[in-house]
Amino acid sequence: MKKFNTAGPSIADDHYMIDPLARIDLPEIESLMDDKRYFVLHAPRQTGKTTSLLALMHHINAKGQYRALYANIEGAQAARGDMDAGVAIIGSVIAHAAHLYLQDHQLMEWLDQKGNRVPAGDRLSSLLAHWAQTTDKPVILLLDEVDALVGDTLISLLRQIRAGYAQRPEAFPQAMILCGVRDVRDYRIHTGHHEIITGGSAFNIKAVSLRLGNLTPDETQALWQQHEEATGQLIDKAIYPELWQDTTGQPWLVNALGYEVTWNDRSARDRSTPITLERYKAAREQLIQSRATHLDQLADKLKEPRVHGIVAALLEGETTSIDVTTDDQQYVEDLGLITTRPQVRIANRIYQEIIPRELTQIAQTRITHQQPWYLDERRHLDMKKLLTAFQQFFRENSDAWLEKFDYKEAGPQLLLQAFLQRIVNGGGRINREYGLGRRRTDLFLEWPVDEALGYLGAVQRVVIELKILHQGLEATTKQGLVQTADYADRCGADESHLIIFDRHPNKSWEERIWQHNEVVGQRMISVWGA
Repeated sequence: MKKFNTAGPSIADDHYMIDPLARIDLPEIESLMDDKRYFVLHAPRQTGKTTSLLALMHHINAKGQYRALYANIEGAQAARGDMDAGVAIIGSVIAHAAHLYLQDHQLMEWLDQKGNRVPAGDRLSSLLAHWAQTTDKPVILLLDEVDALVGDTLISLLRQIRAGYAQRPEAFPQAMILCGVRDVRDYRIHTGHHEIITGGSAFNIKAVSLRLGNLTPDETQALWQQHEEATGQLIDKAIYPELWQDTTGQPWLVNALGYEVTWNDRSARDRSTPITLERYKAAREQLIQSRATHLDQLADKLKEPRVHGIVAALLEGETTSIDVTTDDQQYVEDLGLITTRPQVRIANRIYQEIIPRELTQIAQTRITHQQPWYLDERRHLDMKKLLTAFQQFFRENSDAWLEKFDYKEAGPQLLLQAFLQRIVNGGGRINREYGLGRRRTDLFLEWPVDEALGYLGAVQRVVIELKILHQGLEATTKQGLVQTADYADRCGADESHLIIFDRHPNKSWEERIWQHNEVVGQRMISVWGA
């Protein structure tokens, strides 16, 4: 029985999958190979790179013009800056891959007979030259996880490839693909001599850099429909717009949500149980809370200085605080964290949820406020009581907590989100929207009133808009009210709140803490100072 794949390359007999050759620009790649080019294919982790490269290898070999080989050289990362050990691992991996995929034993024989007598700085180029000279067809080499290598090992690999480039195709591979998360220009290589060398300078023979994109909306839906067709289990079509907003086609997320809703939800293993929108939303929350490896890797990237400036600005909704280069922005986009079209934003709705939760994880566990304190007799969240308590919490704790945050620029917004997350965990949902340049963060809180019915029953819907005071209070309030009313209308919210954080150090807390109500159209909006 096929399942959604969340680990390793997809296998056609075991997994639902989109044709991997349809996901790459096959005519462009074949043209580059015919033209004897060396180039880069990169994409975020768990996007389908390895699956596509393996399919490409089999496709090329089936056509018979070239001899193509795929090799994953990530194992050489363990050697780090030890060039001798790293080169030995890379050579061994390539030789064993030729033995496995092509039943070609000559590379292993060459390493056994001659490899140890060739210096590490020339061993790979000599191995590939020998192979190209003795095989009956021009060689195409597909190297995966190149950017996992570190230090002198990576430099030696790039330089040996560059050294043999002029010998192609008679005495070196006809074409080569270097594959990884990053483009080669983003490699920042620390040598054993404390130098920093960029990938572009060590590998200046790159013809082009191709990027493996996400699934399209049609492909995202088609992947899930494979499960429906294979099992007969009905999937509510209302899920598909939500699935696209949550993932924007990121392959691991699409598969992980599919696995969550069709398998980890044990009741759904009975294929007569339809996959409803509410089951999907519950699976989405379970995935976010699982902190799976893919999501952990995402959180780890937030610590990188090149990532920090861009993500902090998005969380804050600010533009003027950005101090990053075009290369930094491209790097963060290549990681899959952001998209830049039609405007810069966090790549998808699940990442929008993961990022603030991860940045405030410790704060959430230290906040002592509990959910029952804020429930009224109807089991509604008493938002006035809750936000009044937050004002006092912010007054007492903000100085200490904001110093602990890595993302101090967005500290007030993050602290409120931590406070709210602590209250609604296990009972409600917080949806988040950020927009670069809008100077605001939009929160949409959904709270099921009936525990037994959950989201199938009555749901309390609350919009909370967060703004930092940059202009005068009157101008900020006026703009915020319009934005809050618009967002509340789009969400169909029952309640609307605007919170304005005043970060001027010379103001007393008595001046910062206040609350009043405003009317915009037919909507009452509570305005809070903090």
